Amino acid sequence: MLDTEEIRLDQALNRVLSEPIVATEDLPSFTRSTVDGYAVRARNTFGATESLPSLLEVVGEVVMGQPPSIEVKPGQAARMPTGGMLPTGADGVVMVEYTEELDRRSVAVSRSVHPLENVIQPGDDFRAGQEVLQAGTRLRAQEIGLLAGLGRTRVKVRRRPKVAIISSGDEIVPVERKPRFGELRDINSHSLAAMVAHWGGKPQQLGLVPDHLATMQAKCEEALTRGDICLISGGSSVGSRDLTLEALTSFEDSEVLVHGVAISPGKPTLLVRVGAKGFWGIPGHVTSAMVVFHVLVRPFMSYLSGDSPSLEQGQPVRARLSRNVASKQGREDFVRVRLREEDGNLMAEPIFGESALISTLVQADGLIGIHRHAEGLYAGESVEVIRI
Repeated sequence: MLDTEEIRLDQALNRVLSEPIVATEDLPSFTRSTVDGYAVRARNTFGATESLPSLLEVVGEVVMGQPPSIEVKPGQAARMPTGGMLPTGADGVVMVEYTEELDRRSVAVSRSVHPLENVIQPGDDFRAGQEVLQAGTRLRAQEIGLLAGLGRTRVKVRRRPKVAIISSGDEIVPVERKPRFGELRDINSHSLAAMVAHWGGKPQQLGLVPDHLATMQAKCEEALTRGDICLISGGSSVGSRDLTLEALTSFEDSEVLVHGVAISPGKPTLLVRVGAKGFWGIPGHVTSAMVVFHVLVRPFMSYLSGDSPSLEQGQPVRARLSRNVASKQGREDFVRVRLREEDGNLMAEPIFGESALISTLVQADGLIGIHRHAEGLYAGESVEVIRI
């Protein structure tokens, strides 16, 4: 596993935590409203309807960013912005859609609210002393938002793996050169570099090497110096001009771990340990090279980075819903879900909570969409999960 470094929060996207994160304070730190409306004592709204609204005295307005200087007493209400701090005496918020201000000092409430309705309390997201992120977590936008909410400006992460990349073969030429008959432009080093970068590594492109043992040994030695992981495409199959294995085993403290794997395409894959580093010999065919990268090299990178291999972000997966989910017709609902294995099946477990709580996203692996004409989904249904 790679060593750690401390970086600024604005550099932390897709990096892997090297230590757990413990909340040093409640999030949120005060009771606040999730809607625009009126802060009230819930009992004063019980039984309110459009035909028989509750009439309340408006005693003031909560100002964003300031502790309220007003108190809501029985029969009173205070104007309330989304995110504002709940004033003393109030225990719920009526949405502005269910109110009608008769004048500046009175409001009619046409729908009752229960205590703590439309309210977030201190610690509803995370509580002080709670481990909120585990070591090995790959930081997404929602985790970075959580760290910002906790006041973290710097974070310790695993160093990004440096991946040295070589293309081998007398027939391979640089991309800017027009190949003659029998020659091919270098595709693999560029596609491999792009995949390395996409999956959080730092590609080190070392160029081309011909089928010449001494030249290949020198290039491989450079790769071992510059990379945490080394890749060489071409020269891994059996043949008189395939010198990769001979070049790699010529190094002191080298050991062949793999020479051929049971996959197609990608069978003639090579893995040699040279000291403490892994040197992969990847097939020269571009499809084989990319398949081998995704199936074998990417999990190897993930391990060195301190996290676990995961499905590609943004790609939908099929899963079975673990419980019923209700929905309102007329809108397309996106429900946050956690993916887990159960008896060999991939299950999507719904995560419920206010949209203002970032914890629901931190816990989530993806989203499922419910069509606007549906009233919900049943447990056991097959759903498409959009990875996030």
